[in-house]
Amino acid sequence: SIYAGYSICTDNLNPNCIVYSFGVGEDISFDLSIIESYGVHVYAFDPTPKSIAWIRNQILPENYHFLPYGIADYDGYANFNPPANPLHVSHTMLDRPSTADKAIKVEVHTLSTIKKMLGHSNIDVAKMDIEGAEYAVLENILESDINVNQYLIEFHHRFENVGVRATQKAIKLLRNKGYKIFDVSPTFEEYSFIKV
Repeated sequence: SIYAGYSICTDNLNPNCIVYSFGVGEDISFDLSIIESYGVHVYAFDPTPKSIAWIRNQILPENYHFLPYGIADYDGYANFNPPANPLHVSHTMLDRPSTADKAIKVEVHTLSTIKKMLGHSNIDVAKMDIEGAEYAVLENILESDINVNQYLIEFHHRFENVGVRATQKAIKLLRNKGYKIFDVSPTFEEYSFIKV
């Protein structure tokens, strides 16, 4: 869908590839599309109760694996603050004072822990739409030297408590680790990076 689309380098995608998709919400069109086109295995993660309930009602291919926990820069539990509009699905680990009294506790893990739990040695593609948590998560991943070929990231610099400098810093960290941008969406929020 237009909402959930990302640009991806397909040169080496095949049925042996592992794709991690962090942040499912109620739209898995991207995940299903790359499974259908390339036969990859997608491991999708989202601890949001609304997302978990929605996934349970979907007919999913056997290459789609859903895990009801999130990613963070630590292992344990995080407060997930709901959106101001109850019709929306996206919770955030960032401060959201307007809904903090309705926060829920969810299970989260580092990418290093998730990889170990699932028995994966490398990740071909990591897609992240994690509502502002991407900055701390990226720092943790890049410090851990985990082998990820491509990152597809929605940056949330539009959030009041984030700002564009956080995105500039994240891009610099990725560049320092050998990643180059190969696509940016028209909204300047979705970025695609590849290891070169």
